Amino acid sequence: MSFQQIMGQQAAKQMLQSSLGRQAISHAYLFSGPSGSGQLQTAITFAKAIFCTELEDDACGQCLECRKVEHGNHPDLTMLAPDGNNIKIDQIRDLQRIFSYRSEAGHPKVYIIEQAEKMTVQAANSLLKFLEEPQVPAVGILITDNGQAMLPTIRSRSQLVPFSALNPEEMLQSLIAEGHPANLARSAVHLASGLEACREILQQNWFAEIRNVMLQLGKESLGRGSTSLISAQQKLFKTGLSEHLDTMLSLFHLWFRDMLYVQYGRHEHIVFIDQLDMLSQLAHTRSTEQWVSYMDMAAACRKKLRFNVNGQLCLEQFLIGLA
Repeated sequence: MSFQQIMGQQAAKQMLQSSLGRQAISHAYLFSGPSGSGQLQTAITFAKAIFCTELEDDACGQCLECRKVEHGNHPDLTMLAPDGNNIKIDQIRDLQRIFSYRSEAGHPKVYIIEQAEKMTVQAANSLLKFLEEPQVPAVGILITDNGQAMLPTIRSRSQLVPFSALNPEEMLQSLIAEGHPANLARSAVHLASGLEACREILQQNWFAEIRNVMLQLGKESLGRGSTSLISAQQKLFKTGLSEHLDTMLSLFHLWFRDMLYVQYGRHEHIVFIDQLDMLSQLAHTRSTEQWVSYMDMAAACRKKLRFNVNGQLCLEQFLIGLA
């Protein structure tokens, strides 16, 4: 894969390709941005471009060096990820041992550390010494979704490469082209910040089910003589779908926002466009302020779930609030 095949992140790609073209590659980079926005894909492509024997500022994908990276067996590329909940000091020491030997090909050796913010304090301090005084020419790429969680001393010694969440419309078109149902893909791209995360959601059988249950509960809750509490018991808590309450509440948030788009005639922004008839019937039964308050209720319920509040109680309170 080349830089041109990576979706979005034009600023990050331009920065990296410029350093390649000028042969001014830094000893350390900090890729910081939302999870799933392409940091790992970009890091691997950058490593390939450093090794590539055909192109100066990109990876050709055809030379022996590029193919070694693609097959996961390049001797000068080391990948590091958390062992359990953390990246431990022994992992950094192993990395230092591997990098005590020069590359036989004459290019710098490259290491990529995923979820770098999960380094223990001891591991981060050990890496800091390695960043300052590498024994051989080396390029480090630290990947994190929270750059502020890194030690200030590591941040100051690394070149920041910022990543942003991918454009939902671009991801949607790509997912539809791959054959994913448009109605589900339209929801998924607003729940995840990257293509891989969207694909993972769409591959779950429960996702379509939880979306359908959300629509049923929403319609019942907003009507008279609501039966939503009974439906929630039958459709969620007796089926195991209750494990995905957080996702359902996120979908509720999008659904309420769609009501506002209907009120203001902004149909091009509607997520549940396949439910336009229902949205049109319901949108004007509540005021703008009420729909906004419902969005706040969904966010508050999600927050309670994160603090281990009983899921059934939390959802029932939410549905009663809608009615």
